Amino acid sequence: MLANTPSRRRKTKHLFRDIMDRGILSYTEYLFLLCILTKPKAGYEIAFKMFDRDGNKRIDRREFLLMEEIFRKRAHDQSAVLGDESLWSTKELLIQETTLLRYFFGSRGNDTLDYDTFSSFMDNLQTEVLELEFHEYSKGMPTISEVEFAKVLFKYTYLDDDEREDYIEMVRERTQEEKGITFDQFKDFFQFVNHLDDFEIVLRMYSFADQPMSEDEFRRAVLVTTGLRLADHVVHTVFQIFDTDGDGKLMQREFMGVMKNRAHRGFREHLKNPVGWSGFKACVRNELKQSQ
Repeated sequence: MLANTPSRRRKTKHLFRDIMDRGILSYTEYLFLLCILTKPKAGYEIAFKMFDRDGNKRIDRREFLLMEEIFRKRAHDQSAVLGDESLWSTKELLIQETTLLRYFFGSRGNDTLDYDTFSSFMDNLQTEVLELEFHEYSKGMPTISEVEFAKVLFKYTYLDDDEREDYIEMVRERTQEEKGITFDQFKDFFQFVNHLDDFEIVLRMYSFADQPMSEDEFRRAVLVTTGLRLADHVVHTVFQIFDTDGDGKLMQREFMGVMKNRAHRGFREHLKNPVGWSGFKACVRNELKQSQ
């Protein structure tokens, strides 16, 4: 399978769709890639620079594996910080040949990885996954409807089916004229979702001042915290979803609760699930319940 790994020089924007089921991915890599999908790039740039001892913006295979391990441990323990010495231990670091390692470091593992290439990889991965989600609902069309956008937002969230359907039905009733949301607008919004921690600081300021947030203030807060200019129609659609009493103001607690669940893509719930025999029984019970 490793022989199917494409060359990094091709600079493909659809690496995983090109590989499909002809590759090997370790569990640590799976967690690492999931972190890339759910976190802003700033943390990875800092980690990359910490390993770049000579300042040439390059790291080798072992340094990359250690960076993966750090983010894997943080995925399981959110209280861990990069300065924690236990995170930097290499005693149990094993090298398992995978498609991702071969793509970054070559068949012999002697190549080095520069930050620009890694940054492009992160951008392409996020875009590739968002494209798959978008096309699932667009059915080949250039836009998705406002209702379909709401369905994407509630994916992986803590809401039960009835609550989710209530929100979606409310959007359906409030959408008098369907304008549609393009992929670029869709992508910008979910890039913002990866910066929720910064945005939450602004929301807290509004909460402390006992001030609700309007659509204009929401757009400005997103621009200040992320540098992204969200389309007016996307912001309006978000308010159609999370302005439950129709006063034109954002229900901040509900919005942040749903968006944080969405940002983690259900991963936090996965970590809470039991493993081993108890996990297997829980899985069987869940499948039987859904099949009824």
